[in-house]
Amino acid sequence: MARSLHLGHLYDATLDDPAEHVTVTIDGDRFGAVTTRSDDRLGDEDLDLSPYFGLPGLIDAHTHLGQALPVAAIRDEGLLSIASVAAGIFQNCELALDAGVTTARDLAGLDGGIVQAIDSGVVRGPRIYPSGPALAQTGGHGSGHTPYRMTDAALCIPGLFQRALVCDGPDGVRLAARTALRRGATQLKVYGSGGVVSFADGPRDVHFTIEELKAAVEEAAARHTYVTSHAHNSEAIRRGIAAGVTCFEHGTYLDEPTAELMANAGASLVPTFMVLEVMRRRSESWGIGPGLLERMAGVGEAMQKALSLARDAGVRIGSGSDLLGPQQIGRAFEIELKTRIIGFRDALRAATIGNAEIMGLAADLGTVESGKLADLIVVDGNPFEDPAVLTDPDKIKVVIKSGVVVKDIRS
Repeated sequence: MARSLHLGHLYDATLDDPAEHVTVTIDGDRFGAVTTRSDDRLGDEDLDLSPYFGLPGLIDAHTHLGQALPVAAIRDEGLLSIASVAAGIFQNCELALDAGVTTARDLAGLDGGIVQAIDSGVVRGPRIYPSGPALAQTGGHGSGHTPYRMTDAALCIPGLFQRALVCDGPDGVRLAARTALRRGATQLKVYGSGGVVSFADGPRDVHFTIEELKAAVEEAAARHTYVTSHAHNSEAIRRGIAAGVTCFEHGTYLDEPTAELMANAGASLVPTFMVLEVMRRRSESWGIGPGLLERMAGVGEAMQKALSLARDAGVRIGSGSDLLGPQQIGRAFEIELKTRIIGFRDALRAATIGNAEIMGLAADLGTVESGKLADLIVVDGNPFEDPAVLTDPDKIKVVIKSGVVVKDIRS
């Protein structure tokens, strides 16, 4: 049965300004008509949301919902029970949904098991597109290797979580890619560069050869999907483009020629600002010492410059929170930070239309339009005037996912 939502304001990034007094019809799991409201008559199944501001369901294209362990405890994963790990993951999924994230691309950890659990209704959470275990080279970011202890990313719970698969050489990469796809990966992630918080490398280091990356791209293409690469520096991006990688995470030290190369190749960039702020604030509890904090200095500024370069070159921009650990909250802080650089409209576009395009889901997600999946969030406040309202779960009054009200905290 169709139902109508009567909203005071409605906005998606296809509009110049918010529309006022809007009626949105939902028919099954899809949007029906979106019209200017002519009267306030409500049917039994209709919702009066006239005091509130409607937006498309948010898409977070860089999540680590499965990395629910305290960051300082990652080296002691064997001391934690599977039940504790699962409970933390399920809580992160619920927190994401209640924050207005109706779709999440999980990069390094979750596999098809969590998709089954959410789709069956036993776990509350966003619509998840998992990468399964990410692909990492020996000694590289994500491998778990420290300089003097060769320990892979050890926690392996098929059907739930595994952070990474360590692989070397094209054949090793093929095997790892096929394993991730077998376990339900909807796209592959590779660690194409070192990381800001790494044990044995840095963000300016480059990982995997072009031949290794090509192996991952070929395996993804055989399953009608794509590869995204953790890549902080331009050489890692160039190597990825040469191999056919179509999406890049972070892009911290992107330069102008590489931005133009990305645009010409149709590649996308998913900057991740908020995790840096979170790491600084939680450095003590996360076990981030002075050396790593020093390495983080200037990363935020470099990422701002990279975003501007990519935008000016015409690169498609996405949005990701990159949150780690338990009790992951405040995901839309990423939108707030981007708003300070590119304005709210483009920041929201990145977190809706941009991410939908990157994930190949633009026909179904990203805007409030007839025929698309009915994902909608209803906010108490005006995010144009104060985007911080999106970071407060108490301000996210209603969340609708595929036409179903999954959160309603109106008094």
